[in-house]
Amino acid sequence: MSKYCIGIDIGGTNTDIGLVSDEGHVIGRRRLATQGFTEARAYISAMENSVRELMQEHNADIGSIGIGAPNSNFYEGCIDKNTANLPIKERIPLKAAMEERFGVPAVVDNDANAAAYGEMIFGGARGMRHIITITLGTGIGSGIIVDGKLVHGHTGTAGELGHSIVMPGGRLCGCGRKGCIETYASARGICQNYIEAAAQAGKPLTESDVQTLTCQQVGEAALQGDPIALKAYDTTAYWLGIALANAANFSAPQAIFLMGGPTRAGEALLKPLRKYFEENLLYIYKDKISVHLSQLNGNDAAILGAAALGRIES
Repeated sequence: MSKYCIGIDIGGTNTDIGLVSDEGHVIGRRRLATQGFTEARAYISAMENSVRELMQEHNADIGSIGIGAPNSNFYEGCIDKNTANLPIKERIPLKAAMEERFGVPAVVDNDANAAAYGEMIFGGARGMRHIITITLGTGIGSGIIVDGKLVHGHTGTAGELGHSIVMPGGRLCGCGRKGCIETYASARGICQNYIEAAAQAGKPLTESDVQTLTCQQVGEAALQGDPIALKAYDTTAYWLGIALANAANFSAPQAIFLMGGPTRAGEALLKPLRKYFEENLLYIYKDKISVHLSQLNGNDAAILGAAALGRIES
């Protein structure tokens, strides 16, 4: 019987469970509707059943379980109470429950941290021990790895680079502060950059266009060479370049990897980002830190990240 690891990615809509080989192949998967559960016990039982089905289907033994989850407490191995976007409002003791049921180590952490391990073990950072990963989406997530280990800090919540302030008094962030990089380089931030670029170009959007605008549309327009979309991505790259140059000062990574939907714009984001990053980088780091797009398969990235988390932290 072959030995594998389990990667579990918990989202507000779905929970994806994958059986992962040492080479980073997802050889089987299951999906649970997260919104279909209101009690922790029933949710954990369904998760257990899915894992056992995968093990039986592939005649596989497992050595660890990694779980990427929102509002997770790494040190206690749980999802804390009253997590936004999850219907289960009680504390979910995932680490203890999975270890009791399967007799293997289980690890729980946020999805951005899991993604960092995924990139280091299965992606473009193989062989590296000092990296930063940035996940661009509705918000901005980040994972910081130093000496091959994630930085968790005293509270287990270190690495909130999305809430680094790049413009004091700038755009209002969901965290309640103003000027966080999340307001300039997340999917919503990119849309706002486009709206402002269109107005500056004398082609302001109608209220209807503003309401229906998506980051995907901006990215597709940028790929087609649309000057307003390219300006929006240049603005995104400018602010993100400053934020990443600041981040480099405290962890001195070998490389920084970007992932998430907005990165599909490719060079429209990457080329100006590298330029602004180098311009703002402290001289001792010049030409020593590279910036890349993630090399993880987008469809498998979350599961691979969770699986890598279980492999390393267990």
